[in-house]
This record gives sequence, structure tokens and C-alpha cells, in this order.
Amino acid sequence: MRIMGIDPGIAIVGFAILDQQGNVLKPIEYGSIQTESKLSTATRLKQIYDALTHLFKEFQPDVMAIEKLFFNRNVTTAFTVGQARGVIMLAAEEAGVEISEYTPLQVKMAVVGYGQAEKRQVQEMVKALLALPRIPKPDDVADALAIAICEAHSSQAIRGLRGGER
Repeated sequence: MRIMGIDPGIAIVGFAILDQQGNVLKPIEYGSIQTESKLSTATRLKQIYDALTHLFKEFQPDVMAIEKLFFNRNVTTAFTVGQARGVIMLAAEEAGVEISEYTPLQVKMAVVGYGQAEKRQVQEMVKALLALPRIPKPDDVADALAIAICEAHSSQAIRGLRGGER
């Protein structure tokens, strides 16, 4: 199964592509889509949409896992990240890619085994689980890898309960 993990944002969208065969996860590609703050929101959303559409065509994931929006104190940021999430989910839907959503707590539990884990702990586990030479930067990329790992662990558990593959 090919999994795409997405850490949504307006300035930086982290993405990760993993292949899962049994218990083995192999990183295929990971990186970020970055937009410039001087551009209009509409232009930035279009850039994100176009980049994601290209990634869906190139890598053809079976599922896209995306982090659920966590509302913090900055409502303006939450709205623009919500817009980016919408564009990302639209691109996945148009590509015919199944969408899974996870909270930050679920991601931390799946990767570290502790829902209150610090960001550095999650990053170190991502590096270890995927045998990466270093922690990916920017942080959004490591977060996207963690989200993809969460999907791999969650979907594997579901398949186990169903008694077969997805």
C-alpha cells in the first residue's frame, strides 16, 4: 500500500510518501510545498492545489492521511490552514484517493506510544522507524512522515481486525 502523509499549512505543506508491505515502511519521497507570504491567499491555495495534484499523479497513493485542524489562539491562522486543508482534500478527492484524518494526539500515540510526546520525541521516532540519516527539515516534513506512519499503523490494525488487506 502506498500512503501519503500531509501536514497542512498555508506557508508550508509537509508531504511524505511511504510504501507499506506488511510491517515494513519504506520512504519513497518527502518534502514540502512552500508559498510566499507576499502572495494573495487565493494564489497560495492554487499553488498548493497544483503541487498536490502533481504529487498524486506522480506517486499514485492509495490513501492520503492528513492532520485534523487543531484550533489554537490565532483564529486567522486557523482559518487559512483550514482553507489549505480544504484544497488538499479536494485534490485528493479529485484524484480518487481515500482520505484519513488524524488528530495530533492520535499521531503521537501511533509514533511514540504517548499522546503528550514532545515534538523532538516524535521526530526522533520518525527517524528511527524509517531508518533516516537525519530528522527531516522543516518540521512540517517530519510531521507529514509521522502522519503517514500513523496511517500505516492504524490501517494495519483495521486490516487485522477485518482479517485481510485493504
